[in-house]
Amino acid sequence: MPRFAANLSLMYTEVPFLERFALAAADGFEGVEYLFPYEYDPGVLARHLEEHALEQVLFNAPPGDWAAGERGLAALPGRAEEFRAGIRLALDYAAVLQAPRIHVMAGIPQDSDDLDHCRDVYLDNLAWAASEAAQQDVDIMIEPINQHDMPGYFLSLQDEALSVCEALNLPNLKVQFDTYHCQMSEGNVATRLQAGLPRIGHIQIAGVPGRHEPDIGELNYPFLFAAMDALGYIGWVGCEYRPRAETRAGLGWLRQEEARASRTSGSAA
Repeated sequence: MPRFAANLSLMYTEVPFLERFALAAADGFEGVEYLFPYEYDPGVLARHLEEHALEQVLFNAPPGDWAAGERGLAALPGRAEEFRAGIRLALDYAAVLQAPRIHVMAGIPQDSDDLDHCRDVYLDNLAWAASEAAQQDVDIMIEPINQHDMPGYFLSLQDEALSVCEALNLPNLKVQFDTYHCQMSEGNVATRLQAGLPRIGHIQIAGVPGRHEPDIGELNYPFLFAAMDALGYIGWVGCEYRPRAETRAGLGWLRQEEARASRTSGSAA
């Protein structure tokens, strides 16, 4: 059975953020992820993790001006100093939170930007970030994001992300494989998961369409969870979905997966 981590930016939003740690732990999650921690002192977050025996699985590096529509800096020309300052801040948080991976968003280039130049900037920035992160044994994650949800985002296809990883060939630069984004962009999720697995360092899930719980929609998640097991994936699976109603009421999919894993374990014994 995959190891599931609750995404506290999207789940348990019926309570204030710092109260979500307790609810996730009470529902059986052993790991958490979220978008950005920078509103809170890292020591406060670390105390919540420790109090509820949770592992910090993932968070994002600063994305630029989120309120103004920026979605990352890594591929944007002329933003290198701001990008590096953001990575340093993220690594400071990672050290306190004992987080093993940071997602670095590529960004949305301007219409006037040369995309070949953006790729060169992207590779340079990722190489620098991975080198800095390696000193703390932290992985840098890159994630293809679909053009429906985030028009103009620089990285949208799995092959593009794999090409970046292969071009740099750095052991701590990995792909964040989001099944929702993959299905929205190109489909063929199970095959793409298998093909990318040597470079995949984290998986995220959500129902398609709607980005709700993974028990409705066009993706067969019981099949995908079994495929992850069969492929030997031992990393975390982040639950980056928006609950249709109250979060706990929508966890039937998780209980079903726990039952499947129990049956599989029992038959193997």
